[in-house]
Amino acid sequence: MQTIEAIYQNGMFKPITPITEELEEGETVEITIKEKRLSPDEMLELAGKVYEGLSEEDISEIERIALDRSNFFGDRKL
Repeated sequence: MQTIEAIYQNGMFKPITPITEELEEGETVEITIKEKRLSPDEMLELAGKVYEGLSEEDISEIERIALDRSNFFGDRKL
């Protein structure tokens, strides 16, 4: 048994801490949800890890997409 921290985003739980137990692809696990309120310092530390493990090219592409306002409101017809 292992306890990990995860964040809930886009309808999925994403691990924050590594999973050290061997799991088979598609294996069913049981998840117990215990809400954790982060302090401002913890939120800042977590935000600093957003780009961890990504290449400079990946980071540039993510930032380009995030800053592109050309389709901000979708295809709305005025």
